[in-house]
Order: sequence, then structure tokens, then C-alpha cells
Amino acid sequence: MVASDRRTSGAQLEDESIELRAQARIRDNLGERVHVNVTSFNRQVLLTGEVTAEKDRQAVLQLVERIENVKAVVNELAVMPLSNLSERSNDLLIVAKVKASFVDSRDLFASAFKVVTERGTVYLMGRVTQREATRAVEIARGVSGVQKIIRVFEIITEEELKTMQPPPVNEPAAAPASKP
Repeated sequence: MVASDRRTSGAQLEDESIELRAQARIRDNLGERVHVNVTSFNRQVLLTGEVTAEKDRQAVLQLVERIENVKAVVNELAVMPLSNLSERSNDLLIVAKVKASFVDSRDLFASAFKVVTERGTVYLMGRVTQREATRAVEIARGVSGVQKIIRVFEIITEEELKTMQPPPVNEPAAAPASKP
């Protein structure tokens, strides 16, 4: 996965660390009274889920903003009753369908995208070109169950994308003939 990701390996590790530290801080400070998903991509953090009070929404935001190396936080936490297992399962199904649609498309590099769904709203993250962003939204819109799409992209140029592409694989050299 590291080789096909458009983030540096350092950024990938940092994103994992940010997610783990954020979840631990939220759990330690707010316990079971909130349902928060933390997704970090290239040090930009997306908060999704539900909290039952605005003060908890703000508390989560402050906890995450204080984590080292977080460069931005997109707070999409809803103040409402916590979602149930059925709703969360439906969201997971939507994620699977969107990802499968990306894989099926011939003009997208599916592993360039992170897909998060909460209450039928699909959040798309990634380091992508404007062309890729537009195409991903177009594809996601066609997936059943998707109610809304929110873009949380880091837009790169086509030139930047070309420099990220792995060099073409050369055909293997012919093996030397063995001597009898």
C-alpha cells in the first residue's frame, strides 16, 4: 500500500499516529457519550460521527487540533443522537460500493482516494488532480444510498501527478544461455 499511495511514507505513518492519538484522547475525555470517526490524510483530519451536545463537538475539535503535526481539521460532527449499528452498517456498504465503483472505472487510480461515509454523506479525501476529483464525485453520485458528497481533497497539478508516477517497468532481460 505504501508504494501506491501518493503520500510520502512519513506522511502515511504520521496519519496513522494522528488517528490513534485522536481516538485515544477522545475516548479518555468523552468516553461512550460520543461516536467519532477520525480520518487523517496528509495531516488533514476529518471528524465525522455524532455528539449529543455542541460543547462535546467543540471539545473533540480542540482535542484534535492540539495533536502534534495536525495541519487542518474538518469538523463534520453532527449534534444529534448517536447512530445505531444498522445505520453504521449501511454507511460501510456505501463505502464498499463507492470504492468498487472507483476500481471499476478505467480512468481513476482508486488507491488515491480515501472514502468515509456518515449518515449517507460520502466524504472523499486524497491528493488528486482536479480532473480526478471531478470524476470521483461523478462516480460516487451514481452509487445508491449516497445522499451528499463532500470533497476534502488536496488538489495537485497534472505535472505533480506525473512526477509521482512510478517509472515504467522494463521488460526483463533475457536470461543468458546456459552452457551444456
